[in-house]
Amino acid sequence: MRTANPLLHSPSRPLPRHVAIIGAGTIGPDIGYYLKSALPQIRLTLVDVAPAALEQAMARCHDYAKKAVARGKMSAAEAKAVTHDIAVSTDYEEISDCDWVIEAATESLALKRRIFAQVEAIVAPQTLITSNTSSLPASRIFAELRHPARATVTHFFAPAWRNPVVEVVDWEQTDPAVIDYLRWLFCRTGKVPLVTADAPCFMLDRIFDNWCNDAALLLDRASAAEIDSTATEFVHAGPFFVLNLARGNPIITETNSLQAEEEGRHYRPAPIFRSVDNWLTVPPGKRIDVAPETAAAVRDRLLGVLFSQTVDILDRAIGEPADLDLGCKMALGFRKGPLELMRDLGKADAQRILERFAGERPGMPMPQRPLTIYQDFWRHVLVDDVAAAGGEGRVKIITLRRPEAMNALHDELTDEVLEVIRRFEADPDVSGFVITGYGTRAFCAGADIGRFPSVLGDAAAATRYARDCSRLLVHLDAMEKPVIAALNGMALGGGLELAMRCHGIVALADAWLQLPEITLGIVPGIGAMVVPYRRWPKAAATFHDMLRRGERLGAQKAHQLGVVDALADDVAGLVTAALQRIAALSGKPSAISQGAVALAPPAEVAATDAAGQPLSREVLGILEQAVRDAAAAPTLAQALEIGYRAFGASACTAAAREGIAAFSEGRKADFGKTP
Repeated sequence: MRTANPLLHSPSRPLPRHVAIIGAGTIGPDIGYYLKSALPQIRLTLVDVAPAALEQAMARCHDYAKKAVARGKMSAAEAKAVTHDIAVSTDYEEISDCDWVIEAATESLALKRRIFAQVEAIVAPQTLITSNTSSLPASRIFAELRHPARATVTHFFAPAWRNPVVEVVDWEQTDPAVIDYLRWLFCRTGKVPLVTADAPCFMLDRIFDNWCNDAALLLDRASAAEIDSTATEFVHAGPFFVLNLARGNPIITETNSLQAEEEGRHYRPAPIFRSVDNWLTVPPGKRIDVAPETAAAVRDRLLGVLFSQTVDILDRAIGEPADLDLGCKMALGFRKGPLELMRDLGKADAQRILERFAGERPGMPMPQRPLTIYQDFWRHVLVDDVAAAGGEGRVKIITLRRPEAMNALHDELTDEVLEVIRRFEADPDVSGFVITGYGTRAFCAGADIGRFPSVLGDAAAATRYARDCSRLLVHLDAMEKPVIAALNGMALGGGLELAMRCHGIVALADAWLQLPEITLGIVPGIGAMVVPYRRWPKAAATFHDMLRRGERLGAQKAHQLGVVDALADDVAGLVTAALQRIAALSGKPSAISQGAVALAPPAEVAATDAAGQPLSREVLGILEQAVRDAAAAPTLAQALEIGYRAFGASACTAAAREGIAAFSEGRKADFGKTP
């Protein structure tokens, strides 16, 4: 059974040792650089018929590594490892021992078939074979293979070394274990794999290509610059700017011709694509004035084609709704996913837009179900069902999936986690829950700022905000069934506060914990000034430093202190440890003390963070007073209320205004001007 979280899969084969990429043009070297960056120990062979292309590809990989070092993203030693063991060749014999061959050649079916015939004649029967095509169905590309079960499409998005999304095509002849392995491999190496059916253009290119095609069809009523200016309400860069950047006019002609051939003449590409090389438009961040009537027509048309393709993808099961929204944001640069846009517009306006689009573009797909049905899914969590330790009952594993924000909490994510728990906590077959994060970097990197800037300066509103944000945590406090936090990476701020309220914590050995709020001019308001002192009193000095100086706590040290119950070296071990903790905690109450706790006065510290940067003495005073008062509070509920109010008080300081402004602007806060 396929796991929702790719890393919960037990892979059927090891990580690759030798990977070959056929095609050293635009995207092939970028795929290679991504792989070498994630797995520097592998051998990489680039193959092309043009020696000059191979030379340029090698130079590009070295240039990427050099720039990464210059920007502090990579050490010189890491760069050396990334660029080591890369070979180039015009001879296919050089790839005979490869574990995985990726084709990244020109979008020509005949060419791809010739390449794969050559590859299959050389490599072992178990070697993975994938194509980077953006549009050609796998059933066509691999129709002549002797061993099609080991082949599929892995569609990367430009720039492939940085864009996290990759589509993995699940077609009728591929072995399901191959799909599961590729999902695991991509997630293990920092990508976000999205599974799609084997339809022309798959999922995301159906969105992008038709978005661009309808933009071109709008040129009879608006200029490219006007269309791009209007489109920036929905995307970071307008369709014509992106087409210029990607030299995409021939691509749209090719892909929409394929869709027209397969699905109807209404998909035919705009004729203007064949006669224009470069569009006169505006770059991201710039816009021109557009007449209201023109802007309204453009807006409705772009939303119309977006919604039309969205419902068609879902009606035909080409992709999953959460994947579609996530992919549009992460791969295509949409500000919101199409389903999120439909929801926010409301049923009536979305229906009006679709009806107008149907009149302007006869034949294009329309919804086959009521619009409300398309909104019935979890957007930000994945839920897996596994056997409990000992085989008695089941455990629900809830994965926080917001990779675009390192799984940071916001209202929707919080509510979805709470909804999953409420749905299953009364089920007698469910013995407990595990909460973990998506990917390999973060359990949860804190909480989005969300509504907080709007309550700065209003103590009562900020206090309510903290109280509202605690709804999941308060529910965890009262639960009878255990919930375990499985830290697959960093746990920061609100993410660590969530982990603290779970009934047990297990972690990867290289995970780390931090409470950085003081560096933003605020205090942590949903339990971090209360819970650790009641749950791990012997670690009080460590939590003083974390709260007052923003110091990091490594998982191994946290284990020594008893904060983390068990360590693991990989995700499989992490899940096993979590299941064991659930079994051990069955029937036991929360470990958080309900009464007052003795707390020794903390040592005096300078108002500086762990890096020596100045902090606000005023906010530091609010924090220290709240910690003392919360420890003395006779009940946990009263102690938490003290924390909420301290958060409200910190929101009224000049330091909070400076800290939040600095965070929003991507700069370091300057508390030298604040008390």
